[in-house]
Amino acid sequence: MDMNAYQAAANETAIFPPDQGIVYTALGLASEAGEVTDKVKKVIRDSGGDFSSEAREGIKKELGDVLWYVSSLARELGFTLEEVAEANILKLSSRFDRDMIGGSGDER
Repeated sequence: MDMNAYQAAANETAIFPPDQGIVYTALGLASEAGEVTDKVKKVIRDSGGDFSSEAREGIKKELGDVLWYVSSLARELGFTLEEVAEANILKLSSRFDRDMIGGSGDER
């Protein structure tokens, strides 16, 4: 699916206070990312790290929720998902070219 088509379709299901869109979507993103990590943690705890197809499907659903919030937050900030993805690839390519992929910090 095209990223901007996804963003448009996701926007059709967006129901939140319009004057709180940035805060609401940022908090939702953090919450859903936590749900992804919780599912991964439980696979480690309960299944010895064996990611069954059922566990993977559950994580995929949560990743979809993360994507929805990323899409909605980007829209609230005036960006398309394509713009966000392109900017990320440019950033990562630059870091790779300068042998700065490892390490930490936004400005490397």
